[in-house]
Amino acid sequence: MSLKKQFLKSKPVCKVTFRLTKEQAQAADTVHVVGDFNEWDESATPMKKLKNGDFTLGLDLESGKAYQFRYLLNADVWENDWDADDYTPSSVGDADNSVVNCEA
Repeated sequence: MSLKKQFLKSKPVCKVTFRLTKEQAQAADTVHVVGDFNEWDESATPMKKLKNGDFTLGLDLESGKAYQFRYLLNADVWENDWDADDYTPSSVGDADNSVVNCEA
Protein backbone atom coordinates (compact mmCIF):
# COMPACT_ATOMS: atom_id res chain seq x y z
CA MET A 1 0.00 0.00 0.00
CA SER A 2 1.19 3.42 -0.67
CA LEU A 3 0.08 7.01 -0.70
CA LYS A 4 1.85 9.58 -2.83
CA LYS A 5 1.00 13.26 -2.44
CA GLN A 6 1.82 16.22 -4.62
CA PHE A 7 0.81 19.76 -3.68
CA LEU A 8 0.07 22.11 -6.57
CA LYS A 9 1.43 25.63 -6.36
CA SER A 10 -1.10 27.02 -8.85
CA LYS A 11 -4.21 26.04 -6.84
CA PRO A 12 -5.11 24.61 -3.42
CA VAL A 13 -5.08 20.97 -4.51
CA CYS A 14 -3.33 17.92 -3.11
CA LYS A 15 -2.96 15.20 -5.76
CA VAL A 16 -3.10 11.85 -3.95
CA THR A 17 -2.28 8.53 -5.60
CA PHE A 18 -3.57 5.45 -3.78
CA ARG A 19 -1.97 2.11 -4.68
CA LEU A 20 -2.48 -1.48 -3.55
CA THR A 21 -0.41 -4.43 -4.71
CA LYS A 22 -2.15 -7.61 -5.79
CA GLU A 23 -1.16 -9.25 -2.50
CA GLN A 24 -2.42 -6.32 -0.42
CA ALA A 25 -5.67 -6.36 -2.36
CA GLN A 26 -5.95 -10.06 -1.49
CA ALA A 27 -6.45 -10.89 -5.19
CA ALA A 28 -9.70 -8.88 -5.20
CA ASP A 29 -11.61 -8.28 -8.41
CA THR A 30 -12.71 -4.79 -7.33
CA VAL A 31 -11.39 -2.21 -4.89
CA HIS A 32 -12.97 1.13 -3.99
CA VAL A 33 -11.50 3.97 -1.95
CA VAL A 34 -14.21 5.11 0.44
CA GLY A 35 -13.91 8.12 2.70
CA ASP A 36 -14.72 11.68 3.71
CA PHE A 37 -13.96 12.93 0.19
CA ASN A 38 -16.80 10.89 -1.35
CA GLU A 39 -19.21 10.93 1.61
CA TRP A 40 -18.40 7.25 2.32
CA ASP A 41 -20.14 6.17 -0.88
CA GLU A 42 -19.05 2.55 -1.37
CA SER A 43 -19.37 2.68 -5.16
CA ALA A 44 -18.29 6.25 -5.96
CA THR A 45 -14.52 5.84 -6.28
CA PRO A 46 -13.38 2.58 -7.93
CA MET A 47 -9.68 1.91 -8.27
CA LYS A 48 -8.25 0.83 -11.62
CA LYS A 49 -7.02 -2.75 -11.76
CA LEU A 50 -3.71 -3.03 -13.57
CA LYS A 51 -2.60 -6.01 -15.68
CA ASN A 52 -0.31 -7.23 -12.87
CA GLY A 53 -3.24 -7.31 -10.40
CA ASP A 54 -2.31 -4.09 -8.57
CA PHE A 55 -4.88 -1.32 -8.07
CA THR A 56 -4.31 2.43 -8.40
CA LEU A 57 -6.30 5.64 -8.22
CA GLY A 58 -5.43 9.32 -8.37
CA LEU A 59 -7.63 11.93 -6.67
CA ASP A 60 -7.44 15.70 -6.41
CA LEU A 61 -8.27 16.63 -2.82
CA GLU A 62 -8.61 20.09 -1.35
CA SER A 63 -5.44 21.17 0.46
CA GLY A 64 -5.52 22.15 4.11
CA LYS A 65 -7.57 19.19 5.30
CA ALA A 66 -7.10 15.66 6.58
CA TYR A 67 -9.33 12.94 5.14
CA GLN A 68 -10.41 9.63 6.67
CA PHE A 69 -10.69 6.67 4.31
CA ARG A 70 -10.59 2.88 3.93
CA TYR A 71 -10.33 0.43 1.05
CA LEU A 72 -13.33 -1.79 0.24
CA LEU A 73 -12.32 -5.06 -1.42
CA ASN A 74 -14.94 -6.93 -3.48
CA ALA A 75 -17.70 -4.85 -1.81
CA ASP A 76 -17.18 -6.97 1.31
CA VAL A 77 -13.82 -6.62 3.10
CA TRP A 78 -12.61 -3.35 4.65
CA GLU A 79 -8.86 -2.63 4.80
CA ASN A 80 -6.79 0.26 6.08
CA ASP A 81 -3.73 1.66 4.33
CA TRP A 82 -0.62 0.51 6.20
CA ASP A 83 1.22 3.59 4.94
CA ALA A 84 -1.43 6.13 5.98
CA ASP A 85 -0.36 9.39 7.59
CA ASP A 86 -2.40 8.57 10.70
CA TYR A 87 -5.28 6.45 12.03
CA THR A 88 -8.39 7.52 13.90
CA PRO A 89 -11.21 5.50 15.51
CA SER A 90 -14.13 4.90 13.19
CA SER A 91 -17.60 6.05 14.20
CA VAL A 92 -18.85 2.67 12.89
CA GLY A 93 -17.82 -0.50 14.69
CA ASP A 94 -14.52 -0.95 16.52
CA ALA A 95 -12.12 -0.41 13.61
CA ASP A 96 -9.85 2.53 12.85
CA ASN A 97 -9.91 4.60 9.67
CA SER A 98 -6.80 5.54 7.72
CA VAL A 99 -6.02 9.25 7.41
CA VAL A 100 -4.34 11.10 4.54
CA ASN A 101 -3.13 14.54 5.60
CA CYS A 102 -3.35 17.14 2.84
CA GLU A 103 -2.19 20.01 5.01
CA ALA A 104 0.85 21.53 3.31
